[in-house]
Amino acid sequence: MRCVIARFPFDLTKSGVLESMKGIKPEPVLGESVTIGRRTYPVKQVGQVITRQDRRDFSAGEVVRAMTQLGFTCRGTSRDAGPARVLTPLQQASAMLGAPVAV
Repeated sequence: MRCVIARFPFDLTKSGVLESMKGIKPEPVLGESVTIGRRTYPVKQVGQVITRQDRRDFSAGEVVRAMTQLGFTCRGTSRDAGPARVLTPLQQASAMLGAPVAV
């Protein structure tokens, strides 16, 4: 499928994207993401790998649009969720042990 990312045309296929992302370790997802195989990647990381361009050269929306057209599952950011609560080290250890977290 031909798509335009950062004003450049690319001929992308689902198998080509799968092959490009093979062996790439996913970065932590902080915004929009795309699921490729069994892994979830940030869209900007996927865009950088498949286009070989700097992440500042394209928008997340361009990559999401292309990945959706190829049949990959894309997830957006949760805009209605508030800021994540930061736990103290003691609260984090308690949560990991399964104890209720004190507020």
